[in-house]
Amino acid sequence: KLCPLCDEAKEVLEPYKRRFVLQEVDITLPENSAWYDKYKYDIPVFHLNGKFLMKHRVDIQKFEDRLRKLELLIE
Repeated sequence: KLCPLCDEAKEVLEPYKRRFVLQEVDITLPENSAWYDKYKYDIPVFHLNGKFLMKHRVDIQKFEDRLRKLELLIE
């Protein structure tokens, strides 16, 4: 399945993988039909710590800000 925006997002997030666990969800699988119904026109979609963060492209500033805040809460 081709998803150029997904590939781009994974590349952009690669340097951060030591700071969080990246979980990919294939929304085309039957068990993920709820995600498909919600996001079929908006992939990729990003959640951080269970909360919606962004969609389509990585907003690196927004991502870094939220990740930093989350790390401060965990410390």
